[in-house]
Amino acid sequence: MKQVTYDNAVLLPRMVQLINEGHTVTLRLKGFSMRPFLEDGRDKAVLAQVGHPKVGDPVLAETYKGHFVLHRIISIQGERVTLRGDGNLGVEQCRLQDIRASVVGFYRKGRKKLDLTTGRKWKTYSWLWMRLFPIRRYLLAAYRRIWIPLFGPM
Repeated sequence: MKQVTYDNAVLLPRMVQLINEGHTVTLRLKGFSMRPFLEDGRDKAVLAQVGHPKVGDPVLAETYKGHFVLHRIISIQGERVTLRGDGNLGVEQCRLQDIRASVVGFYRKGRKKLDLTTGRKWKTYSWLWMRLFPIRRYLLAAYRRIWIPLFGPM
């Protein structure tokens, strides 16, 4: 099977259009912002129409014109949404209407079984990882400098 790569500026608006038409879309992830559990080029996210986003949900958001991120919601204050990738220390902002898709689940490590974001596994991981924020910097550094060279990505 031939693999074709498109620039995000071309691909993501088309994917958002399909999602708005009621389709679900599977997207191979690019970037390292959701490390350590989601890896660049390896994992896939299944995206669907936005329901009622809440704190802890992973979403596809357009933080500014043509710039999309797949991050977790860390706070919602009125129309203002604050996002942070699991592998990031900084935050990004958008408005509620800039959330383009909700993540239904992830295909990780080449598995055929979808890890649903509504499942116990994802909810437990999310609860724990969000509370580890004060020490996340050290955990991510150890992951990059020790774990990956010895064992490869999680």
